[in-house]
Amino acid sequence: MDKRFSRMVESGTRLTFLVMLLFAGVTWLAVSWWAGLAELTLVALLYVYYRRRNRRRSTEIRKYVESLAFSVDNASKHSLMNFPLPTMILRVDTGEIIWCNELFSELSGKRESLFETHITDVLHGFDTRWIMEGKSLCPYDVNLGEQTYQVYGNLVRPGRGQGPALLATLYWIDITEQSRLQDYVERSRPVVAIIVIDSYEELMKGANEAEKSILTADIDRRINQWAEPAAGIVRRLERDRYLCLFQQHALLEFTAKKFSILESIHEVQNSEGLSATLSIGVGKGECPLQELYQFAALGIDMALSRGGDQAVVKTKSAFEFYGGRSKELEKRTKVKSRVMANALMQLIRDSSQVFLMGHKRSDLDSVGACAGLAAAVRKAGRPLYIIINDQSTDAGDLIARLRKQPQYEGVFLDEQEAIIRAEGAALCIVCDTSRPDLVEAPDLLASVQRVAVVDHHRRAAQYIENAAISLHETYASSASELVAELLQYMINPQDILKAEADAMLAGIYLDTKGLTVKTGVRTFEASAFLRQMGADTVEVRKMLSGGLDGYVKKYQIISCAKERFPGISLSVVSEEIQRATASQAADELINASNIKAAFVVYGEKGGAVISARSYGQINVQMVLEKIGGGGSLTAAGAQMPDRSPEEAAELLCRAMEEYLREDPKKSS
Repeated sequence: MDKRFSRMVESGTRLTFLVMLLFAGVTWLAVSWWAGLAELTLVALLYVYYRRRNRRRSTEIRKYVESLAFSVDNASKHSLMNFPLPTMILRVDTGEIIWCNELFSELSGKRESLFETHITDVLHGFDTRWIMEGKSLCPYDVNLGEQTYQVYGNLVRPGRGQGPALLATLYWIDITEQSRLQDYVERSRPVVAIIVIDSYEELMKGANEAEKSILTADIDRRINQWAEPAAGIVRRLERDRYLCLFQQHALLEFTAKKFSILESIHEVQNSEGLSATLSIGVGKGECPLQELYQFAALGIDMALSRGGDQAVVKTKSAFEFYGGRSKELEKRTKVKSRVMANALMQLIRDSSQVFLMGHKRSDLDSVGACAGLAAAVRKAGRPLYIIINDQSTDAGDLIARLRKQPQYEGVFLDEQEAIIRAEGAALCIVCDTSRPDLVEAPDLLASVQRVAVVDHHRRAAQYIENAAISLHETYASSASELVAELLQYMINPQDILKAEADAMLAGIYLDTKGLTVKTGVRTFEASAFLRQMGADTVEVRKMLSGGLDGYVKKYQIISCAKERFPGISLSVVSEEIQRATASQAADELINASNIKAAFVVYGEKGGAVISARSYGQINVQMVLEKIGGGGSLTAAGAQMPDRSPEEAAELLCRAMEEYLREDPKKSS
């Protein structure tokens, strides 16, 4: 009975007794004075009992500590009393200091006795869970005043028959100087940056020599002014490329200001009003300068593949992105397309067989791009296979049309069949995605040695590396547009089937919302080329249209939409719906007045999917990238198999808030 009662008051702290006194006072005033007096008497008795028992317990523990400290010769330098490090003994279940030597008293700044003082009264926020978990070293450094310490400890029990209390002996090692040196070394590490004027050709086009000199001098001045506080080195390597060397403490300042040079360089404009933009690749880490330069080059490649006008910081394990909020600038030259077409055709001829695939849950654009490349593979005389999951596709009508063609007999395979047929010299061409986790057949991708990528989405931190050929143009409206350009240099027009021309035009129509969103001169040129190849716009419209159920569901989604942020609509649907229907609903929502971006969240196979659209004022790719998604400036998506639509919507709102905080102008 006594032990049970002791455990009841074991946690009796000042707060506990204060609450008990408060209840007694309420009883005195609201019920009767004698009942309140009885409660006050009981509280007083409990407090007296607690204090007596606490003193008895403290005496027992003190005797144990003294016996521990003096178990060896008192004069011995190895005793706890004479231990050369600040030392304390702590009761870990209550956080009370049982004993400490003079060195610990000095570093704590409290010369009076610390007996029964709670550890957090001396060290705010100090957590002892690590020692309860059996660790001997505190996982974080502890700051006390201006000093920094490492804390070591071991766990002991007072002895048999003395209760369940656990004692921890903690030793404090001063690492202040080591910490300062480590911080100095960390902040002094070299950082390599490559800066590229990614709109140089367009900026200088049509300008006379005087204007070119003025523009170049203005860009040079702004870059040097930006880098000047870093006390680094800036050298111009080529007419549109700079090399910058500085220390890591300067990089911390640059990232804190979100690479302000990206915005200030927009003030440089040519006579036609075109603004200059920069792409910055930064390499940092504990690496040699040569490796840092390679990181910076990878950062530049990533920045350019995401549309430019941004900075990418590359370390050994990750990418960090800054900027990238402006629209991609369309490149008017087709030199790259011609070079890539020749290289891709040669790669196809050098392969024993070719596998074509798009992304998971294939759509008209990914299948259309594969169909276009199928014509090139057929012309090269190589065995051709297209990987499709018939159970998970939004292009079922298009696939059925292609299967009716004699040239497509036995062409469509699932992933397992493709892996069985794959040979050592096989080539895998991935269309409409560059993320290895989103391809239709990830196991096939991992097993094939030769890989080519054709994509128009902004590149994510995870992408297909070591591709033999990578045509990654974010200005393009669709993968089908890129393939249509390539085919003009790879094969003769008569080698393209009408069904394949229809497929590519359908892909362009899908991603441009009927040639209204993210279109450029080259988009219409590719569409005109396909029209000449026999593409039928009526057939394309039929492939894009859905059934009556889809129309009804689309307007049900629209009716659920709410303006969660100014100019940003969000519709959350718990039930499972087709992706095409959700995408069409998002397309309809951005047509509403004053709506800059639209998000549709819906269920799929026990998880959630997000479809996002905008006209470019809001970068939906950057918003969804914060929660694991991706896409392009005007169209993006995300899959969350372990979240409900409501949970996914909550994460989306947090990501949107963060995006708007980073760029307050977007919220106005």
